[in-house]
Amino acid sequence: MMWGYGFGYSWAGWLMMAFFWALLLAGVVWLVRSVSSTREQRYDGARRILDDRFARGEITSAEYEASRRVLQ
Repeated sequence: MMWGYGFGYSWAGWLMMAFFWALLLAGVVWLVRSVSSTREQRYDGARRILDDRFARGEITSAEYEASRRVLQ
């Protein structure tokens, strides 16, 4: 018998390698998107809280502007 030689093993190896690289690429894309969306959500949440506090009159316009500059 000739193990490892022939068409049967080569296409399976290529298929597994393509699956591995596709899975790795999908993982990297998921990681980058989750990190970047979390950062944007934090900024939006902080900005929304600041807007709400200003609308309720808890902070003055000078404090609001200073806090907004810090967030940016």
